[in-house]
Amino acid sequence: MNDFIAARSQMALSLGFHIIFSCIGMVMPFFMAVAHYYYLKTGQTVYKNVTKAWSKGVAIFFATGAVSGTVLSFELGLLWPEFMKHAGPIFGMPFSLEGTAFFIEAIALGFFLYGWDRFNPWFHWFTGVVVGVSGLASGILVVAANAWMNSPAGFEYLNGQYLNIDPIAAMFNEAWFSQALHMTIAAFAATGFAVAGVHALMILRGNNVIFHTKSFTIAAVFGCAAAIVQPLSGDISAKDVAIRQPAKLAAMEAHFHTEKSASLIVGGIPNEAEKKVDFAIKLPGFLSFLAHGDFTAEVTGLDRIPEENHPPVAVTHYAFQIMVGMGMAMMLVSVLYFTALWKKRKWLQEPWLLKLFAIATPLGFIAVEAGWTVTEVGRQPWIIYGIMRTANAVTPMPGIAYSFYLFTAIYVSLAAFVVFMLYRQIRMVGKLYDVD
Repeated sequence: MNDFIAARSQMALSLGFHIIFSCIGMVMPFFMAVAHYYYLKTGQTVYKNVTKAWSKGVAIFFATGAVSGTVLSFELGLLWPEFMKHAGPIFGMPFSLEGTAFFIEAIALGFFLYGWDRFNPWFHWFTGVVVGVSGLASGILVVAANAWMNSPAGFEYLNGQYLNIDPIAAMFNEAWFSQALHMTIAAFAATGFAVAGVHALMILRGNNVIFHTKSFTIAAVFGCAAAIVQPLSGDISAKDVAIRQPAKLAAMEAHFHTEKSASLIVGGIPNEAEKKVDFAIKLPGFLSFLAHGDFTAEVTGLDRIPEENHPPVAVTHYAFQIMVGMGMAMMLVSVLYFTALWKKRKWLQEPWLLKLFAIATPLGFIAVEAGWTVTEVGRQPWIIYGIMRTANAVTPMPGIAYSFYLFTAIYVSLAAFVVFMLYRQIRMVGKLYDVD
């Protein structure tokens, strides 16, 4: 493994772990706040117990997310010094604001965890809401920084120099809204399905059924609502990418040849040597509609893009297909669940519905990981799209492969710690939380 591949692999590993912690940190506080609200309005102890149990989960993910996020911030400077040298002054504002949001989140979480029976009940509830809002703000600000890498703005690039820097324009670049919207909804869908799936499994096993049923309902409503509206944000993102990053869209769909009424590819194996896709289902005109809102519009193919600027087609295409496939599966489960809520109440008691949620537990996070793969791999060979190549940004220092092996061990250990802590929390529900 050469140092360039090692640096990219280490960054991918770090982001892959951190994105899970970030999604849960952005969303779980809202679940917690809803359960707490029900407790304050109804006085039912079960909602208080659900709130306390979830708050411990939020604390676990906040701590691990803080560790993984700190590692990432150091990695940006150590692995990609040339990138940070030029990009830091331009897109540093969202990172600074993210730091502020992080400290607000930490303070509010401390108030919430230790505020039971000490604060006014509604002020206590409000501190939990602040945890959610600040966590959501942190996520959006980081996505704004990533969006700048996909849609550079807020500076003029002349003779290799970055001049006339405008941090506000950089932060609110053309890609930030579509990426922030898509990521936020994805976080709610992924976390909602993961949490609902765990509680569904506990219901099927007959453990603390009332506790897990209340928890399941809150998480499932959030997750299913997000899964149903996610295709709308995906449509916004696709149309945005078609204009700003035609190479990424072409790689996503393995679209080798520029054409009108372009077909949407479902599945298939890209054959880059012969510039075609084998074993694919083609839907004529649908790619044109997805990209431009017109079934007859022309969609730029890879044939109009210099080959040295092509993203890795196979990886981008497969990741995109996985993301869409997971999303469609979650949407199907969501439609069944809302049908059960509104029309077929007896379905809610059926084991098959709970089994569907248990099976769907990891689908959201698989989709999130695949989506970030599309975002990052699809931008290659650029680290700043159209401005700086990834290969020109990497550190010249040797031995990065050893750093990659070390951080792999750290993240595997961190993941094992999180799994152990969550497993312990779930096993202790009957003793710690499902009490009067």
